[in-house]
Amino acid sequence: MNTIMDAIGIEIIEVTKEKVIATMPVHGPTRQPYGLLHGGASVVLAETVASVGSMNLVDAETEAAVGLEINANHIRSVRDGNVTAVGKPLHIGRTTHIWEVKITDEATGKLVCVSRCTIAVIQK
Repeated sequence: MNTIMDAIGIEIIEVTKEKVIATMPVHGPTRQPYGLLHGGASVVLAETVASVGSMNLVDAETEAAVGLEINANHIRSVRDGNVTAVGKPLHIGRTTHIWEVKITDEATGKLVCVSRCTIAVIQK
């Protein structure tokens, strides 16, 4: 499909009603000029996880799940390897979903970023 997921290498690993897991490489397209994982790339990963999770919970025939608000705290830097995002729903309502997404460094298991994303459920 030619999406941002393809452009930066996000792969969805698992999707259930309870969680979504995705990975992303730390490489040229996801680094900032100092060679570190770009905070914006972490935000793209987090919103992707939340959106995919919400799409799994709505009626895809009549509804869509789109990002409404996101925040992120960048805790630790990463220069190489892969990061893994695990998203879990905090609230599943009729018109909004709220997800918590934790991104960790695959090499160390340490927390890199924590994000909260509000998803709007809209009619197609």
